[in-house]
Amino acid sequence: MTRQRDFTRTINVAGQKLRVRVRRGVGVPLLLCNGIGASLEVLDPLVDNLESSRTVIRFDVPGTGMSPAPILPLGFPQLAWMVGCLLDQLGHARVDVLGYSWGGALAQQYALQNPHRCRRLVLVATATGALMVPAKPSVLTKMLTPRRFTDPDYLASIAHTLYGGTSGAESAIPVAGIVARHHPGSARGYLYQLIAGAGWTSLFALPAIRQPTLLIAGSDDPIIPMVNARIMDRLLPNATLEVHTGGHIDLLSNASSIAPVIDRFLNRHNNVPRSRQRLWRPRFRR
Repeated sequence: MTRQRDFTRTINVAGQKLRVRVRRGVGVPLLLCNGIGASLEVLDPLVDNLESSRTVIRFDVPGTGMSPAPILPLGFPQLAWMVGCLLDQLGHARVDVLGYSWGGALAQQYALQNPHRCRRLVLVATATGALMVPAKPSVLTKMLTPRRFTDPDYLASIAHTLYGGTSGAESAIPVAGIVARHHPGSARGYLYQLIAGAGWTSLFALPAIRQPTLLIAGSDDPIIPMVNARIMDRLLPNATLEVHTGGHIDLLSNASSIAPVIDRFLNRHNNVPRSRQRLWRPRFRR
C-alpha cells in the first residue's frame, strides 16, 4: 500500500543504482534487509503492521527488484559498506536494522562493520551463513533457482516443503500472492546473492556484536532449522530469542502477530537485560 508520506526513488550509491523506499516517521529509522531474490514489495505486510509512526527504510539489493545487477558479485562486506553509503545519502547517522533470511547475514555484517551506526538488531529466520546447521537436501535444491518467484503454480506445489508453518496447500494461494507482489530480479542477481552467502559466516564474530539483538525463529522452518537460532542466542552477548510455531515466511504471512513483538523490542530502553527464551503461538486472522 502506498502512502503519501512514502517516497520511492533510485539512488546512485558508489556507482551502483539502488531502488529505495522510505516511509517517513519519527525516531530512529528501521532499515529492512530482505530475503534472497525478493524485492522490497515483499515486505509490505510487515511494514503495514509495524507502528505507523516508525520511519522504515527498505531497498532492492543489487540484482533484485528494480536495482540492476552489478558487473561482478558483491560480498557481504561490500554490500554492508554500500548500505552505509546509502544511509549517508538519506541523511541517517544511526538506524535499527532488521534482517530477514538472507538479509539477516547482511544485517549482521552491517552491525559488525558499523557498531556505532546500528542501535538495535532484529534477525528473523536467519543463521550464520556457510557454517550453520543446513536444511535438508530436498529443501536446499529448491533454493538454487528463483523459479518460485516467477511461477505461482510451482510455488504452490512446493510451498509447504520449502516454507513450512502455515504454508501448506490450504494457504498456497496467499503465499503466492505475497511473492507475486514483487518485481522479479535477474537470474544473474540471484546467482550473485547465492555466491555472497556461500563464502560468508558470522559464527566466530557473533560475540563481537554487542547491540541488543532480537532473534525470531520458527519451530517449523525447513530452510533455517531451529537449532541455528539457539546457537546464535548462545553466542550473541545481548540476545533475546523469540520462538513461534510457524515457518520461514511467517514474518510476511503472519505479520500482524510478529510486528508487535518487533515494535516492543525496538521501543525498549537501551540497557536491556538478557531475557529467557519463550514459546509463543501466533494468532492467525481468519
